[in-house]
Formats: sequence, C-alpha cells, structure tokens
Amino acid sequence: MFFSISLLVLSVLPLCGGMKSGIIGGNEVKPHSRPYMASVQINKKHECGGFLIRDDYVLTAAHCVDNIDHSGKDKLEVLLGAHNINQKESQQQRIQVQKYILHPCYERGERPNDIMLLKLKSKAKENKSVKVIGLPKKDKNLPARQECSIAGWGKTKQNSAESSVLQEVKLKVQFNFECRKIWEKYFDTKSMICTVSDGKKAFCQRFGMTNFTLIA
Repeated sequence: MFFSISLLVLSVLPLCGGMKSGIIGGNEVKPHSRPYMASVQINKKHECGGFLIRDDYVLTAAHCVDNIDHSGKDKLEVLLGAHNINQKESQQQRIQVQKYILHPCYERGERPNDIMLLKLKSKAKENKSVKVIGLPKKDKNLPARQECSIAGWGKTKQNSAESSVLQEVKLKVQFNFECRKIWEKYFDTKSMICTVSDGKKAFCQRFGMTNFTLIA
C-alpha cells in the first residue's frame, strides 16, 4: 500500500539549484483518483500543491506565500477536485483562503519548517472527487525501501512547462544514514525523510536524492 506524499515535495532544499520542483519521469494519474489533492492558487494561477486534511483546512508549503501581497491585493484560493487545473471541470470546488498559518519557525527563503496551514472561508463538500486525506500517526517511522507516491502539477522535465494535469511518480524511501551522508547538516531525521532517484524519476532532476518535511 502506497504512502501518499502530495504536497511537501515542493519543499526542496536550495541544494536542488533553486529549480521549481515537479514530477519528473512520472505519469498522468487517473482523473480524480487523488481526491485529497489541492491546487493552491494566487490570483487564479497555480502556485503550489497541497492536500485537504480537514474539510476546512489545506496543508501546503510555507514558501508558497513568500511573494504574496500582504495588503490584500492578491487573492489566495484553493482548487479542489481538479484533474486539469487549466480547465473548468464539474467536480472542481474553488474556495477562498480565510487565513494562512505559517510554521512559527519558518523563515522566508529557508527550507526547514517549510510548512503552512490554509484555513478555508467555507468548508469543502466531500464527494468522490473531494476527500480528506488520512494522515500518518505522530512519530510514525517509514521503513527504508517503502514505496511512496508523489503527486503534483509541477514540471515533467527540468526545462519543461508545468503540467496542467495531475502527475504522479513512485519512489522509495532511503535509509537515514544515506540521507545524512548526502545532505549532512540539512537532514533532520525527526522531520524529514528522503527518497532515492535513478535520475529518471524524481521531483528534482538535478540530484539523485530528494527530501521533504513530514507532518509533525
């Protein structure tokens, strides 16, 4: 059974060369087969992926609002129930964000603690295309070589445009000692895991290793 990682693949360390993350070497998923997925949008433009963790909260990466206009000029929304985010689909629900809650230790431009909650102005209506994701238990460890499913609307190649349809790639969790060897001081076993890439499948094509922050 796959452990689904859909949002925090966007929390790539600066060692990834500052490149926007994506689903490299993946495949288009069956439409609406990942009903917890959310497209976090600023002024109706896709900014980041996220997932619905409650009918009124979406979990995403904190850096997604690094450049937002705090005067209220920019409109922050989530799009739920979407497969193609550039088309209007009958399953889609567009909901405004009431407020965003950054991790208290997040610093702009830094990847540690790159996590954020979005409080929605109205509750999502759960159906076949929109559902809350089941979260792992606190302090639950994932064994090395566990296969994970990473989904999103990012780039499919290093220099390609971002995909408008939901993509998915499957990778395996790496041993912590291997992660520490490569990432050194940047890797924290309490809040991170990393996956191994064969250079063809990843969410960052420049390096063989990837990492993202787990939910505390």
